[in-house]
Amino acid sequence: MTGPRIVILLAILGLAACGGRERDITLHDLRSNSRSPEEFSILPAKPLEAPESYAALPAPTPGGANRTDQTPIADAVAALGGKPSRLQAEGYPATDRALVARASRYGLQGTIRQQLAAEDLEFRKRKSLFTWSVVPRDDYYRAYRRETLDPYDALNRYRRAGARTPSAPPN
Repeated sequence: MTGPRIVILLAILGLAACGGRERDITLHDLRSNSRSPEEFSILPAKPLEAPESYAALPAPTPGGANRTDQTPIADAVAALGGKPSRLQAEGYPATDRALVARASRYGLQGTIRQQLAAEDLEFRKRKSLFTWSVVPRDDYYRAYRRETLDPYDALNRYRRAGARTPSAPPN
């Protein structure tokens, strides 16, 4: 009589362990097994500065950039005499008008980023259903294997079609 009770108890405990937490759908397993701190995750911040006027402070932007965040590319541009403000994306440059016109000749979809993000989230949820393992592994490349392109296959198809192609490193 105790055998069935133990099986029922184990089944209840197993089901309870399955629920109650959000499933990890990143497909990347980049955890470190050591107990020491990760030295590359600590970034020094720029020194704090008092603003000229506390009333003129910009509104907070959750998830946005912080004034004390490191900006190594902008700092390098400024050190070399350039204008770091030119790095800020403001639409597209006038030299790319013909390219944008050609790419958008069949119309533009303004919500394409949100649509792709939602579809990718559903894809990762599907692919992460049975990704548990005893040994930690990275399932990202295995999940997206069917969506990747083989560059050598494309290169050989272009060459067979007679198109001029650049040289490529051997396989």
